[in-house]
Amino acid sequence: MKLMNLVLSFECYPMPGLYLHIPFCKQACHYCNFHFSTSLRMKGAMVEAILKELDLQQGYLKGEEIQSIYFGGGTPSLLETKELEQIFSNIHRLHRVAPDAEITLEANPDDLTPAKLRDLKNYTPVNRLSIGIQSFADVDLRWMNRAHNSVHARACLDDAIGMGFHDLTIDLIYGSPTTPDEQWAENLRLAFEYDIPHLSCYCLTVEDGTALGTFVRRGQQPPVDEDRAARQFETLMESAAKKGYEHYEISNFAKPGRYARHNTNYWRSESYLGLGPSAHSFDGVSRQWNVANNAQYINALATGNVPFEREVLTPEQVYNEYVMTSLRTMWGVDLEKIRAMGPGFVQHFETSSQPFLVSGDLEKSGENYRLSRAGKLLADRVAMELFL
Repeated sequence: MKLMNLVLSFECYPMPGLYLHIPFCKQACHYCNFHFSTSLRMKGAMVEAILKELDLQQGYLKGEEIQSIYFGGGTPSLLETKELEQIFSNIHRLHRVAPDAEITLEANPDDLTPAKLRDLKNYTPVNRLSIGIQSFADVDLRWMNRAHNSVHARACLDDAIGMGFHDLTIDLIYGSPTTPDEQWAENLRLAFEYDIPHLSCYCLTVEDGTALGTFVRRGQQPPVDEDRAARQFETLMESAAKKGYEHYEISNFAKPGRYARHNTNYWRSESYLGLGPSAHSFDGVSRQWNVANNAQYINALATGNVPFEREVLTPEQVYNEYVMTSLRTMWGVDLEKIRAMGPGFVQHFETSSQPFLVSGDLEKSGENYRLSRAGKLLADRVAMELFL
């Protein structure tokens, strides 16, 4: 699919999505700050609670046809086939799902056994796998406290492709102190060797409340080497471009037409319903987020209540979110959309963007503003300077 056709298709009709947060993991990765539990004791009760929330939130998307379903976490691949079948049955009972909907399951390599893949293929509508490879090197995986090793990483890709799963994305992490430039280049070489159509590559970040954050604060681990991270990001951009990938979002690279539909909806501010503890929802004018506590979530749903907080966005917040999300993509910021928000927004954007046009961090084409390749190294800083 040509880029222009894809852009036009995005503009022509809404693409609402459904997100399900499965908050369980076998073990805690040292860098992760997502909501999860390493105890599977409440997994059955959690599935029942999510099904209850699915009923209670039936009207949130106003009957629009769902274009994408995404199981995130946590580790959704810990769900049993019968649990996935139950969830899909209720989704189809309550919502219209597009025949060509993108249906993604996040998975860890050690969960994707041939038997698991066979069940996913034969008994569920999952048509896309997002696999948390992170690295093909054991030294990296041990440092991250991942549950899989390099053998699992390669075996799951061989098995998934052999089982007919060709719509794949893999996660990779760069900037780790255990990942020298040579290993990062090797990680990319292997991803290209498998001809993975979509790569999500994230710079290691040190988050409060994580094991890594504690280690760095205590001096047991070094902080992220920003020079190394920047160097590896540049290697990523250069290598991916040579292999025909489009850098369509700061952390995401895809073969033409193989963009992640669900995540692209987020960056385009489409409506989506989030189910499960800590899940977020957006309806175009407000955001809401569920309580990030498994027991509280389950207990509230048992009484017929969805435990969430809600925020109605101000015009300034709408502007800031549009700039933040759009600037991260290759489609960039459309001045016409800002103009529709009011004349004050346009004036602010044009004035605040001028220094970055001069420095070359921003590029302008007509009414579109995009980050240059150099500007992508400064994406957060540029966005903050453009905010109201």
